[in-house]
Amino acid sequence: MTRKQKRLTVIGLAGLVLAAAVGLVLFALNDEITFFTSPSDLATGHAKPGSRLRLGGLVEAGSVGRDNATVHFRVTDGANSVAVTYTGILPDLFREGQGTVAEGRLGPDGVFVADSVLAKHDEKYMPKEVADALKKSGHWQETSGQGTAKTN
Repeated sequence: MTRKQKRLTVIGLAGLVLAAAVGLVLFALNDEITFFTSPSDLATGHAKPGSRLRLGGLVEAGSVGRDNATVHFRVTDGANSVAVTYTGILPDLFREGQGTVAEGRLGPDGVFVADSVLAKHDEKYMPKEVADALKKSGHWQETSGQGTAKTN
């Protein structure tokens, strides 16, 4: 083998090792990645039951109910809404008409089972994904450079 062939062989092997390492990392992270979705995305069937997701939108007015330690509520983006159940302590700012992001899994019955719930911490903050979904559905108003969610 010539020097050039040896060099190409070493570079080729290094490329294969690198590709294998990237593949293994992506395979390992597959279960840890959580994608953001809105209720309208879930209604169109983009998410499979059992997949880990972040569901964002507004807490639907009149939908919050408690059953011992379990809280039932609906998250809406104005066009569609999704039933959510959560067992645990909710953030102090969690209430109807406020923006929220719930992380968990979609059940086979279409109910989102959350294992964590986040609420916005002041009037000017909302996660970009939630704001984009609300803008897309027409439930977002621009006021003096800052957006605010309007509740109907």
